[in-house]
Amino acid sequence: MPNPTDNQILVLGETNFRNKEQRFGIKADDRRRHIYVVGSTGMGKSELLKTMAIQDIEEGRGLAFLDPHGDTADALIDHIPPHRIKDVIYFDPNDLANPIAFNVLDKVDYEYRHLVASGLLSVFKKLWGADAWSGRMEYILNNTILALLEYPDTTLLAINRLMASKEYRKKVVTTLKDPIVKAFWTDEFAKYADKFATEATAAIQNKVGQFSSNNVIRNIVGQVHSKLDLRQIMDEGKILIVNLSKGAIGEDASRLIGALLITKIQLAAMSRVDIPESERRDFYLYVDEFQNFATESFANILSEARKYHLALVIAHQYIQQIEEEVADAVFGNVGSLITFRVGAEDAEFLEKWYAPDFMATDIVNLGKRDMYIKLMVNGITSKGFSAQTIDSFAKLEKSNRADIIDFSRHTYSTPREQVEQSVMEWAAPIVEASPAAPRHPGNPSSARRSFNGGGGQQQPRPPQRQQQNNFRSPQPPVAPRQEGVSLNSLQGGLPGQGAVDFKGRPLRQSSSEASRIDQKEKGPKPTAETTSFKVPAKELDSAELKKLIEEALKK
Repeated sequence: MPNPTDNQILVLGETNFRNKEQRFGIKADDRRRHIYVVGSTGMGKSELLKTMAIQDIEEGRGLAFLDPHGDTADALIDHIPPHRIKDVIYFDPNDLANPIAFNVLDKVDYEYRHLVASGLLSVFKKLWGADAWSGRMEYILNNTILALLEYPDTTLLAINRLMASKEYRKKVVTTLKDPIVKAFWTDEFAKYADKFATEATAAIQNKVGQFSSNNVIRNIVGQVHSKLDLRQIMDEGKILIVNLSKGAIGEDASRLIGALLITKIQLAAMSRVDIPESERRDFYLYVDEFQNFATESFANILSEARKYHLALVIAHQYIQQIEEEVADAVFGNVGSLITFRVGAEDAEFLEKWYAPDFMATDIVNLGKRDMYIKLMVNGITSKGFSAQTIDSFAKLEKSNRADIIDFSRHTYSTPREQVEQSVMEWAAPIVEASPAAPRHPGNPSSARRSFNGGGGQQQPRPPQRQQQNNFRSPQPPVAPRQEGVSLNSLQGGLPGQGAVDFKGRPLRQSSSEASRIDQKEKGPKPTAETTSFKVPAKELDSAELKKLIEEALKK
């Protein structure tokens, strides 16, 4: 059954027909076959995209607009009518105090995990370049991403941690259900020699570390729970405006965030397979300077997006900016081709599409705002014709910019301090709890008390004298060094005194006993620095010890 929106017209420009200026446009059904715009800088491409997006906004349609320059995205905010303020998500990575939460690994269903992994690999390959890419790198990174997609509450920041931290890797691997992914980590990676594992992962860690150390990127992709639900944005016809100004956030951050967003938009569109096609609401994706984000998976978007009612409008300056594979996908799948003035090389290539109506010399001599078009009309590509872009739409009398930005911040972002605190807590080292040391059966434990004080305060144990392993005649059993009796009650006392008890009274001592003690005495003489119990410097046999203790207690 035809969709009632199929015949809605979007004005593209005006043409001179029989000496009369006449506006023309494109139907919604023909837009689903995508529009490709190419032309040199300053010729009117961005202005054309802006007038198209403004019409979609005014008509209540859903769209996403990715702008690596930032000017067009910023200008669109002044064209948002009051009744659509709450439909707008203004994604500005340069708003450092309020980073929007966008976690590409958040809540990915099992059947789409391999697509996310494939899309991320394409993004990284695009950013790092084919020269820095290898089969081993792709193999390890693919298994890393698939493992993290299974592990809850994780982000792209965990890629390096999974490779570098054995403790974190152990936590992740023990939760894996996919047998192939788990086997890689348990049967293969775990058996890598340390040197080989370091060499195999060093390139990945170096590249991933470049964006994880960038606070602009880290505070956006490092938030665990994404507040940017692209499926909901598409189904509810919301407006996503993304300001990816290279001058503000840097080229690397611009390219990474843009490529990740396009990957997630593709996956969100494909997830619409769970609803009938007649219920799939049209959603329009505008990408200016799309060569910055055109990964290998972009070809799949162009070929499959139509059935999910995702229509693309892509623009850039010259054809050699995109890889051959992407260029083939573009010219093989787009329904409408709009050409502004280009260089001679591109003109020769495009002549094959416009001939015999227009030749290369015509294309290189186009004026500003002039364009040649091959338009999709009711599913059939028209002959080429010339046209001009229409004048820009006037801004609203009262801009709703402040309300739009405030609403987006409140709804989709998190204060920077909270984000950085969460990332810091997540990155804290994992400390495995060690079991308590068993108590030695011969250790008198905590029951050490001062015999003379009654307070029971534990005293430090003095170092034991090292016993010499000499050949001597057998000695009678020697009692272990005991605690609980004052050192002064057993020996020494004050200098010049004999042995005294804990009250300072002299103890009787036989001459033979004193002689034997003197002969065995080693080390420095004890002093009266403390009256608390200390281990005697000499060893006593059990009979002597028992006798001395009994006499001390009687007194």
